[in-house]
Amino acid sequence: MIASQSEKQREIERSIIKTYRKSIWRPFTRALKEYELIKDGDKIAVCISGGKDSMLMAKCMQEIRRHGLMDFELVFLCMDPGYAPENRQLIEDNADLLGIPLTIFESQIFDAVADIEQNPCYLCARMRRGHLYANAKERGCNKIALGHHFNDVIETILMGMLYSAKVETMMPKLHSQNFEGMELIRPMYLVPEDAIKSWRDHHDLHFLRCACRMTEAIGLANDEDQPSKREEVKRLIAELKKTNPHVDTNIYNSVRNINLGTVIGYHKDDWSYSFLDDYDS
Repeated sequence: MIASQSEKQREIERSIIKTYRKSIWRPFTRALKEYELIKDGDKIAVCISGGKDSMLMAKCMQEIRRHGLMDFELVFLCMDPGYAPENRQLIEDNADLLGIPLTIFESQIFDAVADIEQNPCYLCARMRRGHLYANAKERGCNKIALGHHFNDVIETILMGMLYSAKVETMMPKLHSQNFEGMELIRPMYLVPEDAIKSWRDHHDLHFLRCACRMTEAIGLANDEDQPSKREEVKRLIAELKKTNPHVDTNIYNSVRNINLGTVIGYHKDDWSYSFLDDYDS
C-alpha cells in the first residue's frame, strides 16, 4: 500500500512536468518570471484550502523549488475555519497522498459569518485572508501564495465591468496593507482552469469544491451546482468562446493594453482624471 501510494505521488509529479508541461507547467513558470513572484530568500506560505487549485499550486511550488535556481523556503499552511470532520479528513488524506507536509491551524470563521446576511462570502474571504497573513507572519514568512487561476482573473475583469461598473482585475501580487512586509502572490495566475481539471481527473483525484459551510454538505459536488454571479460570467465566457476561441486571452490582454488617451476617466487612490481636464489644451 505504501509503495503504491509513493508511486502514484511520483506519477502525479511527473505529469506536471511532462503530460501537462504546455498547459500547466509553462504558464506557471511564466507567471513566476513575468511578475517576479518569487525571489531569493523568500519564505512563502502556500495556502491550502482543500480544493483542486491550491493542491496543484502546492505541487507546482514543490517542483519549482526542487528544479529551480532560486533559494527560497515553503510552508504549506491550511486553515480549518470550521470544517465538518469528513471534509478536514479529505484535505489531510489528499495532502498525504500528494506528499504535501501540511501545517494546519484552526479558526472559527464559519461560526463568525454564519448569521451574516449581507455579503457573507466577501466577509469570510477577508477574514480568512487576515488569519492566513497573521499565521504566516508568525512563522517567519514574507509572502502568502493563493491558488487563483487564469479563469478567476478574466472572470473578475468581466464581473467588475458588468456588475460594479469598474475596469479592474485580480493582481498577480499585492503588498499587504495590514501586515507590514508581507505580500500576496498568485503563482497559478496564467494557468487555465480546464488544465487543472484535466490534471485532477487524469489522476482520479477528489478535492473539496469550496471552503465554505454553505457547500460543505455537498462536498465533492460539481462546480455548476451553486449558481452565482461568477458562474454566470463563467458561462458567458464559455458561450463566447464557441465563436471566438481567443476571447479569454483577449479579456486578459485588455487590462494589459489600456490606452489612457481613449478612456473617459480613470483614478488611482484619491486622485481622479477626466478627459475634459485637458481636452482643449
